[in-house]
Amino acid sequence: MLSVALLGAGRIGRVHAKSIAAHSGSRLVAVADVHAPAAQELAEQAGAAVRDIDAILTDPTIDAVLIATSTDTHSDLIEAAAAAGKAVLCEKPVDLDLARAQACLTKSQASGQPVMVGFNRRFDPNFAALKTSYDAGDIGVAELLSITSFDPAPPPVEYIKVSGGIFRDMMIHDLDIAQWLMGARPVKVTAHGSALVDPAIGAAGDVDTAVATLHYADGRLCVIRNSRRAAYGYDQRIEILGSKGLLQADNVTESTISRAGSEGVISAKPVYFFLERYMRAYEIEWAQFVDAVQSGTPVPATLEEGVAALAVAEAATQSMKTGQTVDVPSV
Repeated sequence: MLSVALLGAGRIGRVHAKSIAAHSGSRLVAVADVHAPAAQELAEQAGAAVRDIDAILTDPTIDAVLIATSTDTHSDLIEAAAAAGKAVLCEKPVDLDLARAQACLTKSQASGQPVMVGFNRRFDPNFAALKTSYDAGDIGVAELLSITSFDPAPPPVEYIKVSGGIFRDMMIHDLDIAQWLMGARPVKVTAHGSALVDPAIGAAGDVDTAVATLHYADGRLCVIRNSRRAAYGYDQRIEILGSKGLLQADNVTESTISRAGSEGVISAKPVYFFLERYMRAYEIEWAQFVDAVQSGTPVPATLEEGVAALAVAEAATQSMKTGQTVDVPSV
């Protein structure tokens, strides 16, 4: 049984708490949060204790730490937990600064502890089935990957101001999916963005509508489209065009019912947001983390991969600002 401490009792922390509780091989024993009432409420729901982070890290009975705190704390907490001999699962991104994230990677690797980054979309059953089909050679070699990721509505502007920008905050999920599916990291990126949804996002120095083209060393391409607004729901699609055919993973809809008539075919909208769309993915993500820690096998979304996705996000940010295609820094 894996004894687990949860750092962060906000919305995503509560999602992870459910996954920990649902797994027969893990038990949530401690919760920490800078907002004491949130920690207390979640701890009571989970049957855990409220502890401060120092007490958690020095407790030899705690095997693993799940980090769901604000992004600016991630690197420090990853290093501290790994140095304390804990297995770590940390929400994305590793950091908002690539140099800091690379330093975190170096220190964490020296500890020898497993560190996994929370790229939950890899564990979505539909996306995982698409990858299995592609890896089996069903459509030959990928030539063009297209990823669509549209949120139903933008987050508060106060969040935007500390998010690190759309490429580090939102598109980083898609950048990870691209390297996961393509089996390689891009060498160049060309990105463009506009503030079309909310002028306040532009005033905060960010964009809410973005497109990035990833260029691979062998000539393959990936196009990623992001928007902070889709009036019809949470739009999450992947398409791979290969040398022998096409693979598609379409949206998960509110129901499978459709109605056909003389006016056309009407079907349900995509589910509204990530809590509906990816709850099962979070459960599978946690199960695979537990399996890796208990078996001593590599975690399925490594810290190095998290830093690599951040490197592409930084290059995309630079490309958008300069209007130039930018080389992706090596990790």
